[in-house]
Amino acid sequence: MRIFVAEDDAVSRRLLEVRLSRWGYDVVSCADGKEALDRIQTESGPRLVILDWMMPELDGVEVCRRLRTEAKGEYTYIIMLTAKVQEQDLVAGFEAGADDYITKPFQEAELHSRIRAAERIINLQGDLQRKVRELASALDHVRTLQGLLPICMHCHKVRNEKNLWQKLEAYIEEHSDTRFSHALCEECLEKYYPEVAQSRSEKTPTR
Repeated sequence: MRIFVAEDDAVSRRLLEVRLSRWGYDVVSCADGKEALDRIQTESGPRLVILDWMMPELDGVEVCRRLRTEAKGEYTYIIMLTAKVQEQDLVAGFEAGADDYITKPFQEAELHSRIRAAERIINLQGDLQRKVRELASALDHVRTLQGLLPICMHCHKVRNEKNLWQKLEAYIEEHSDTRFSHALCEECLEKYYPEVAQSRSEKTPTR
């Protein structure tokens, strides 16, 4: 997974890069809020972002607020990195759209745990989005089977959305995952193949 780090302090930024890389993450970083906003909003933007609260150009709270207001594509999980510990500050960060926060100076174990929790949530969101797409596709397959469908009273062909008459089984196969195999009901067997029906009846043991 790729993680984007926005931190104006060069030492802290390098420390984060080293630790995240050691844990197997692909790390991209920058030193100010405006650059962070521009790069995160690109089409290939990261799913997980660590934002320092205090940065030049735009602070982390404003970057977070704009990301939520101008959200495009997949959800971005945001962890705020801050030395602020007052309740009103943390509330402001969450109201701006942050998902989690880490206070400075942070412990390596805490950082790793919060990153892994974020990764689990991102993966769950990805699974949910795939399920939604699968459901939409399934609904798309059956949408034309709903409502009034004209059917010929003699040959049982149906009139499709192009206003053309089509065999019923062909229409259903085209608009669903159903596949037909041919068989004979008992009534048609006796009507069209009486000798076969008689032979089958004779072979059937009585109780």
